[in-house]
Amino acid sequence: MPETDLELLIRAARAAGQTVRDLLGQPLEIEEKDDGAGPVTQADLAANATLERVLRGARPDYGWLSEESPPDSERLSAPATFVVDPIDGTRSFIQGDTTWAHSLAVVRDGKPVAAAVYLPMRDRMFSAALGQGADLNGAALVPSVAHNPDGARVLAAKPALAAEHWKGAPPELYRHYRPSLAYRLCLVAEGRFDAMLTLRPSWEWDIAAGTLICQEAGARVTDRTGAPLRFNNADPRTRGILAAAPGLHGPLLARLGPA
Repeated sequence: MPETDLELLIRAARAAGQTVRDLLGQPLEIEEKDDGAGPVTQADLAANATLERVLRGARPDYGWLSEESPPDSERLSAPATFVVDPIDGTRSFIQGDTTWAHSLAVVRDGKPVAAAVYLPMRDRMFSAALGQGADLNGAALVPSVAHNPDGARVLAAKPALAAEHWKGAPPELYRHYRPSLAYRLCLVAEGRFDAMLTLRPSWEWDIAAGTLICQEAGARVTDRTGAPLRFNNADPRTRGILAAAPGLHGPLLARLGPA
């Protein structure tokens, strides 16, 4: 049988993981991107090349949106588009941490329909296909049953809890942090954390795959205003993101102030 989009993403993610592992111990050749967009290493670029070779080699008619590739407006008229971050959490990778990830999604008509988030140093493969649920290394994912913002375990950067972002005082939640947005979304899908929140504009390549994995697990995902997320936009950024257990998303959103 022909390879499905999900099977292709998983194969490509593992290939990218091997590419990066083969570079470990070599000079990282770190450069800073323009406009303060953060660092990029030879590993980011090598992983990007591997992903493009595997994915576009199999689906040459699909569009391409990657953090490490030049903009390509032809993706806007393609039947589907690959939305990828070759290494989500580059700073973490540079520091020698193991929580960086390859984030890969196929988007059709503005919605992710297949997704893989792979942490090669931990061999954790999160994956999902639209209408088929989400899993981690073959085990089904289920979000938590949390419903009260006070006491919730939330993945967020410290600035997100500044008082000006909330109606009254911020919730008395337990804040945690992981550098990769894709991994944060997957941890909510897994039920290890109750929610994740970022109030800054978020690049699509950071969140497209994790969004589908969260939704297919049963969590709810919107932008910071509660609006549905749409992907493969001309400007590939969203107005932040809030992903939470189904009973917690509404109460958290109600506590947030206006954008």
